Amino acid sequence: MTWSTADIPDLTGRRALVTGATSGIGYETALELLRHGADVIVAARNPEKAAQAAERLTQQGGRAPTVLELDLADLASVQRAAEDVLTKYDRLDLLINNAGVMAPPYRQTVDGFELQLGTNHLGHFALTGRLVPLLLKGSRVVTVSSFMHKSVRGISQDDLRRPADSYRKWEAYSRSKLANLLFMLELDRRARAAGAELLSVGAHPGYASTHLQAAGPELAGRARQAQLWGAATRMVAQPAAAGAWPSLYAATYADLRPGSFVGPGFFEYRGTPKVVLPTRTAQDPELAQRLWAWSVEATGVDPVLTVPR
Repeated sequence: MTWSTADIPDLTGRRALVTGATSGIGYETALELLRHGADVIVAARNPEKAAQAAERLTQQGGRAPTVLELDLADLASVQRAAEDVLTKYDRLDLLINNAGVMAPPYRQTVDGFELQLGTNHLGHFALTGRLVPLLLKGSRVVTVSSFMHKSVRGISQDDLRRPADSYRKWEAYSRSKLANLLFMLELDRRARAAGAELLSVGAHPGYASTHLQAAGPELAGRARQAQLWGAATRMVAQPAAAGAWPSLYAATYADLRPGSFVGPGFFEYRGTPKVVLPTRTAQDPELAQRLWAWSVEATGVDPVLTVPR
């Protein structure tokens, strides 16, 4: 299959919210959406970085995005951001759950959850759940995972509050990416069961050159290691713009089936996007239902996919 960003249709009049859009894949995703006419909301934790990104996006994309303050590691911030969106808008056509942290030293979210599961999964679960009233009118939700989800065989409720003495940063990252897929597929099942016009799909970037790889060492105060990670990534990974292709394909391809998972075509490492397969574990509906229940308990958000009449 051949595909390029030139195949993205005209998005004039469509509204999109992209989390983690100040750099990397999120930035490139927001940029292409702007270039194709969408009204883009850039959701980010750091207001200064968000403002700088918005200025660059305006210059490169020819249109100004809206900035939304959102810290996915703080459920109160998620609630405030969602309420802001619900108050200002009557429609949200695209929600791209892109933001994430990768392999940091042990940290907890504001609410006491292991940082990677708390940010990458619970934050997006709560955001999506709170925005459900805007998503049941033909919207598309894209949840960004990783091929690293293949390296773990399961997830438990205890993982949400895993203590420091049993923390393994790459295992935790992979579990968070597995959680993203379990959530994406369960959201799809629930939307279809309710007869809701909500398309839930997933994407992963392959191996793309972003700041994400160096962020973990930076948090640990290992500047030299962060520099080495950054240099190695730039040598072997595809550019962030190419890493955004699966997300853009998942967000805009008209004939994409519900529950599809999109990744790079060349061994899921790089290249043109195509539909790929999650692992059996990621497709386990019973595990997905359990994770959904744990997430409701953890966040206090219970997404009810009731079709508006």
